[in-house]
Amino acid sequence: MTSLKDKVVLVTGSSRGIGAAIARLFAEHGATVVVHGRDAGAVSGVRAEIEAAGGRAVEAIADVTSFAEIEAMRRHVESAAGPIDILVANAGGSPIRPGPVEQIDEDGWRASVDANLTATFLTIKSVLPGMKERGSGVIVTMSSAAARRAHPGSPVAYAAAKAGIEMLTRDVAAQAGPHGIRANCIAPETILTEENEEQIPPDIKERLAEEHPLRRLGTPEDVARAAAFLASDESAWITGVVLDVAGGNVMV
Repeated sequence: MTSLKDKVVLVTGSSRGIGAAIARLFAEHGATVVVHGRDAGAVSGVRAEIEAAGGRAVEAIADVTSFAEIEAMRRHVESAAGPIDILVANAGGSPIRPGPVEQIDEDGWRASVDANLTATFLTIKSVLPGMKERGSGVIVTMSSAAARRAHPGSPVAYAAAKAGIEMLTRDVAAQAGPHGIRANCIAPETILTEENEEQIPPDIKERLAEEHPLRRLGTPEDVARAAAFLASDESAWITGVVLDVAGGNVMV
């Protein structure tokens, strides 16, 4: 994917897990990667890994639920590396446990929406004007299999926020396409991040893997390769799609 060489790529939430895998892979393809997070030590660790492997990386610390902090981060990136060519809006997560709708408190609901949908919206809002001005850019957002199918055990607030990201991405694709900008979304299923590797017992991992036609769970690298494809010129005529990275367990 030579089209990623020398691009400036902001990967939010890239201090660990899926985001870190995306950052490492883009750096391998020659991009200058902005490693973002709120844990300065973790951010520095990923940057050090990338640089030790011969890549280029810039550190960025920001709360992506705050537009002021995102704007400050963007200005820092532009000063350190140049305009952002590619945004991978990966930051997110489920701050509350799954449960019945009526048991979700208002603060938990708002926290889930802010950490996912609002954070993605605000990051795009900051980066998109510069992309439009330059007449080029790529945006990759992150949904979840939880947003692709209803399930009685679903983390409802998280699923609803991720479903909102899918529609936000399509609307951005429709609005920004005439400006030379593409926007696509990835919806991963169960991914064996460092945290999941530690927290999911072996027998549960085996049972979950059997639910997938490909008979294994996903890895952060599986998602990273999908992100690299959607960000590269290999997908130059693809925009407004949601790509399920789910081992066949989601077929829409």
